[in-house]
Amino acid sequence: MLVWIVFLTLIFLFLALDLGVFNKNPHIIKPKEAGIWTGIWVTLSFAFSFVVKWIYANGYIDNPTNLTPAVATLKFITGYLIELSLSIDNIFIIAVIFASFKIPQKYQHRVLFWGILGAIAFRGLMIYFGVILINKFSWMTYIFGAFLLFTAIKMIFKGEEEEFNPKKSFVYRNLRKIIPITSHTDGEHFFVKRRHITAATPLFVALIVIEVMDMLFALDSVPAILAITSDPFLVFSSNIFAILGLRSMYFFLANMLEKFSYLEYSLIAILTFVGIKMLIVHHYKFPEWISLGFIALSLTLGVLVSLYKSKEKQL
Repeated sequence: MLVWIVFLTLIFLFLALDLGVFNKNPHIIKPKEAGIWTGIWVTLSFAFSFVVKWIYANGYIDNPTNLTPAVATLKFITGYLIELSLSIDNIFIIAVIFASFKIPQKYQHRVLFWGILGAIAFRGLMIYFGVILINKFSWMTYIFGAFLLFTAIKMIFKGEEEEFNPKKSFVYRNLRKIIPITSHTDGEHFFVKRRHITAATPLFVALIVIEVMDMLFALDSVPAILAITSDPFLVFSSNIFAILGLRSMYFFLANMLEKFSYLEYSLIAILTFVGIKMLIVHHYKFPEWISLGFIALSLTLGVLVSLYKSKEKQL
C-alpha cells in the first residue's frame, strides 16, 4: 500500500507543479519545448523500470502473479510501449476536437491537463475491475482477446469512413441540453456568466468530448495491457506514464500527423498480436522478450516506413 501511496503522491505532485509552475501562464507550446518534454517523459518512463525491478526485488508491493524482478521489469516496459502506441490514435482525435471547437493553442495544454485527471480516475477503475474479472473468470481472457482481434480487423476494413465531427457527436448534442454553450472562448475559463446564466465555453466542451473519447480508447488499451500482465501496479503505472507523456507528444506531433500515417498498421499488428496472445494464454505463453521485441519492432517499422513514404512524396 505504501508504494501505491508514494506513486500516486508523486504523480499528483508533478501535475500540481506542471499547472502551477511550468505552465502557470498560458502559452503556445512550440515543437522544441514539446520535444524536450516528450524526451523527459520517455526517459522517466524507462528509468522507472529500474524502480519496478527494485520494488519487486525487495518485496515492497504485493506480487499476486509471483513475478521475478526481471520479468516484472520487462512486463512494465512492454505494457508502456503498448499504451504509448495506442495513444497515437488519441492524438489524431484530440487534434480534430481542438480544431472543431477552435481552441486557441495557448489554452490547449490546460484542457489536456484536466483531461488527464479524469483519464487517471477512469483508467484506474477500468484496470481495477478488469483485473478482478480476469482473476475471477479465466474465460474473460477469451472475450478480451476476441475484442482486440475484432478491433484490429475493423481497422483493416474500415475504408473511407465519415470523418469524425465532434459537433455532431452524441456528447456535444446532449451537453447542449444540460447547459448553455457559448460560441467563443473567454480566456482560459471553462465557464462564464452571461446575464446571470452560467454557460460552458468551448474549452469545457472540448474537455468533455476528449474525456469521453479517452473512455472509448481505454476499451482497447486496458484489455491490451491485461494481455501482458494482470498485476495491478504494473498495469496502472504503465498506463499512467503513457497518459502523462501524451500531452507533450500531442504538441510535438500535432503538426506532423500526416508524416506518421503508417503507424496505424503498427497498431493493427500490435492489437492482433496481443489478441492472439490472450486467446492462447491458457495453452501457450510467449516469452516476455518476444512480446517486447514484437511491439518494439512494429513501432520502429511503422515510424521508418512513415518517414520514408513522407520523404518520397516530397520528391
